[in-house]
Amino acid sequence: MIKKRIRFCYCILLTVMLLAAMETEAVVKITCIGASITEGAFIEDKTHFSFPGQLQTFLGDAYEVSNYGVGGTTMIKKGNSPYWNTKQYQQALDSDPDIVFIDLGGNDAKLINRPYLNEINTDCQEMIEAFQQLPSHPRVIVMLPIVSFVKDTTGIWDPAISSQVIPGLRQAALEKDVEVLDMHPLLINHEELMPDKIHPNKEGSAIMAKRLFEAVVQSRDEKFDILPKLPETKTLSSFAGYQCADFTLSGRQCKVVQPKWSAKGHPWIWRTRFWGHEPQTDIALLERGFHLVYIDAAELFGNDECIQLYNDFYKLLKKAGLSKKCLMEGMSRGGVYVLNWAAENPKKVSGVYIDNPLLDMKSWPCGLGNREPGPVEFEAFKNDYNITTEEQLQAFNNSPINKVDEIVKGGYPILILCADEDKAALPEENTLPFEKKVKAAGGKVTVIHKPGFGHHPHSFPNPEPIVRFLLEASEYNFLTDN
Repeated sequence: MIKKRIRFCYCILLTVMLLAAMETEAVVKITCIGASITEGAFIEDKTHFSFPGQLQTFLGDAYEVSNYGVGGTTMIKKGNSPYWNTKQYQQALDSDPDIVFIDLGGNDAKLINRPYLNEINTDCQEMIEAFQQLPSHPRVIVMLPIVSFVKDTTGIWDPAISSQVIPGLRQAALEKDVEVLDMHPLLINHEELMPDKIHPNKEGSAIMAKRLFEAVVQSRDEKFDILPKLPETKTLSSFAGYQCADFTLSGRQCKVVQPKWSAKGHPWIWRTRFWGHEPQTDIALLERGFHLVYIDAAELFGNDECIQLYNDFYKLLKKAGLSKKCLMEGMSRGGVYVLNWAAENPKKVSGVYIDNPLLDMKSWPCGLGNREPGPVEFEAFKNDYNITTEEQLQAFNNSPINKVDEIVKGGYPILILCADEDKAALPEENTLPFEKKVKAAGGKVTVIHKPGFGHHPHSFPNPEPIVRFLLEASEYNFLTDN
């Protein structure tokens, strides 16, 4: 009898312990609000194959994803069908969410709604506030609308999305200090996944869901704040909806853009030239918790003064808490700035992305190859390197193409985008011989060719191949705590 009572008490105790464990492992509630793309228009089995449905599959049982999409609705309160007036909006507010994805703005680009687009900022801020004030204090993430391929300018017109809707949503997110996911580039090269030019099919929705999945599970260091650690004399501006600190170092303009939260390890990407040009990759990394930095070294062409300036800038950023190794990015002549510094600092670089790069300054600005010299740049170049004679010019060997052995010592991977019809940084005098030398020396170099393209445009409309390369190169597993 005593043994039975002991077994009974043990069973009760075990049940209580299991129930307590279940309570401590609470399910994370994710609320998705939006219009027809969120709802899953034209997708069979919306429950499972809309992007919220596929997000649920990716995340598993530890999460509960709820879909409150309503077709045709707008962010703007004065729109032809405001989301604010739907029962789903109230249901979303009542859902006690831990994370909220707001996917509105596409329908606001219709002609009928464009007269009110000046109000999208304030209306979006109000919606963000409505969720922030909930007892659950959810993490709010604003999704920028995906691309529209509709040619009818009265409909969901992509130029209106790009020029009016997206800037308004970005500004609202900046002012309310919430995250942004730029969904616009994700399907820009996948028109085949949008049968009616507006709505993604199952495969297109999977691409969207994967991006949300990464945002949910990525490890974060929300306490890190670099701004107080930068020089006191600085001003704050905005870069694509992110806080940007502007200051000077040795008389040169500097910029440090802070993500909404820092990824673990405080990784960063260093743009060496042409600030803000084709910023798709920079924005994608900011979304993932990377800092973005820049110091204006124009027009030093990677000389000793430039290297010293970069060294001082690196020390400042390292002291402020950024990781020991950085990613480096250079477009056109930016390739010289990247690789000349990397050759001197091989253990401070985790990966390099250069785009239609200048790698041999004898080719340009000197004009010793098949391109005419750059008159202004050539004079600056000679001044930078104290070149006064033809003999010195012919003997010049301070280009990246002359430093392959030092570059390869770093062991970091290099990605080059190379436009085959580039008439500025001629591939046959820059990328192609550089690639050959790096491979011969045992280095890691990947060249993506762009047939039929000239020097511009740089990057890709959808920067995903570049972003994936850089994430792998960063020596940081952005989906874990490592």
